[in-house]
Amino acid sequence: MTSGVIAFVGGGNMASAIIGGLLRAGTAPGQMRVVEPHEPQRRKLAAEFGVAAQAAGDERLGGAGTVVWAVKPQLFAEAVAPLKPWLSGALQLSVMAGIRTDALVAATGSERVVRAMPNTPALIGQGIAGLFARPAVSGEERERVERLLAPTGQTLWVAREDDLDAVTALSGSGPAYFFFFVEAMMAAAVDMGLSPEQGRRLALATCGGAAALALASDESPAVLRERVTSQGGTTHAAIMSLQADAVDAAIRRAVRAAQQRAAELGKAFG
Repeated sequence: MTSGVIAFVGGGNMASAIIGGLLRAGTAPGQMRVVEPHEPQRRKLAAEFGVAAQAAGDERLGGAGTVVWAVKPQLFAEAVAPLKPWLSGALQLSVMAGIRTDALVAATGSERVVRAMPNTPALIGQGIAGLFARPAVSGEERERVERLLAPTGQTLWVAREDDLDAVTALSGSGPAYFFFFVEAMMAAAVDMGLSPEQGRRLALATCGGAAALALASDESPAVLRERVTSQGGTTHAAIMSLQADAVDAAIRRAVRAAQQRAAELGKAFG
């Protein structure tokens, strides 16, 4: 599926999502190696996926065609130093939040760097990842990244690295906004006399169905909303209440706050 061995540095949730997706897509366990210092996680990776997981880097990583950096951003500098001799010739794919490609180039010694901003639905193959490539990354290598991430969901390339801050704010953090909204719907269900489980089922089924309808429709979310908002009806009453509370403006401010924080973290880690 990709050129050479795929080396993962860090074996947490996002790496596991990619590894699991690659296995489902037909990549052999022997084509992947994972560097994971935490022994319980190494055992879990070996048991769940059958991949080779090691505590530190060595010559076994020398044949890697692609390295996926999936450690916590604050641990990257510590992780990259001992691995540079084995991985500097590989295509560098980072799924770490906040670390800019300039910092990745300086740390790895390679200009062939792609930054990805995935989100947690990747864990069930329903994610979307924003992607940015340095000029040295070839067309074939872009395609390699797309194939590698395809089992986790969709991909979207951006032309400017700064656009990844917006991707982070919108889709990277976005699942949390959705869960926050569902929590409020569930609380409202209980306020109205339904059980928590009834509220959960109704809220999640409604939100999931609405998202599926929007994805399947050629019409905009605004048009779809207007179709179920009859003047003087129940939906109209709810929308009027949301507008009176300036919920739409609050959401836009919240997403911009996330974008600003992403930019600040990029500067801090850079």
